[in-house]
Amino acid sequence: MDGLPNDSTATEATTPRTLERWLTGARFAALPARSATQPPPLLSFEFFPPKTEALEQQLWTCIERLEPLRPRFVSVTYGAGGSTRQRTHATVARIVRETGLLPAAHLTCVGATREEVDKVARQYWEAGVRHIVALRGDAPAGENYQPHPNGYSFAVDLVAGLKRVAPFEISVAAYPEVHPQASSRMTDLDNLKRKLDAGANRAITNFFFDTTVYLRFLDLCLAAGIAAPVVPGIMPVTNVAGLRRMSALSGASVPEWLGHMFDGLDDDLETRRIVAAVVAAEQVRLLQANGVDEFHFYTLNRPELTYAIAHILGVRPRKAE
Repeated sequence: MDGLPNDSTATEATTPRTLERWLTGARFAALPARSATQPPPLLSFEFFPPKTEALEQQLWTCIERLEPLRPRFVSVTYGAGGSTRQRTHATVARIVRETGLLPAAHLTCVGATREEVDKVARQYWEAGVRHIVALRGDAPAGENYQPHPNGYSFAVDLVAGLKRVAPFEISVAAYPEVHPQASSRMTDLDNLKRKLDAGANRAITNFFFDTTVYLRFLDLCLAAGIAAPVVPGIMPVTNVAGLRRMSALSGASVPEWLGHMFDGLDDDLETRRIVAAVVAAEQVRLLQANGVDEFHFYTLNRPELTYAIAHILGVRPRKAE
């Protein structure tokens, strides 16, 4: 009992200062909730072709988990230097045969003549694939990109070539933080506009983590005369070290705050997944509050986080019609 007056005095001395600080700080309204009549956003998912039997099973587990969400389309990537060309084609063909999903096959300019690329495109069309993600592509590791002397030099050339092969729906890449090999932001933006003017239907952005980076990029796109959708690419992250390696190649920045989110969790995968879901959910909710109604998820062939975030966005499983 002897200690109570002192404790009370301490409490009385500190409480007003604490409350004053809390009550005089900036106030932020809650993010608007989606109404029952508001349609959920459109989603698309990216997968990569498997290299082993175990990874093959992981991929199809991912596809089976996400298929009921009825995405607008799913894309399948293409390795550097065209290294996964056959696996990409096999994966896309199987998606056509065995699922109700609409696949979009990645196709690049690297290491192939125009005739070879056109042949692949025609094979996709004959297999029922109507959507291509047209990219310049990356050179093999350790090499600088060099256009094939008889090939498509850049993505804008590939887009125009694909339109001559068949009336594909075409998506292209966009870089909110500038392509690492672009000479300037404006030349990078001009390249994006030329790809869209050549016949592409939409752009899908590289992943990013600060919402303002994407929203400012949209301002620049509008000022440049771009009217096509510029869909944000969302990557739920559980491995910051791996993310930094990918970011170094793609030109995306890893904010300091994101690294702090995962401090001390190297050996705690479960908590990393929870943190990843919170970070990505906040990102997409902020974008949704700013009017964005379409998202492209880089799933890394792991469906859990993407499924959870889709649920938060209001996307629910639907049976195939």
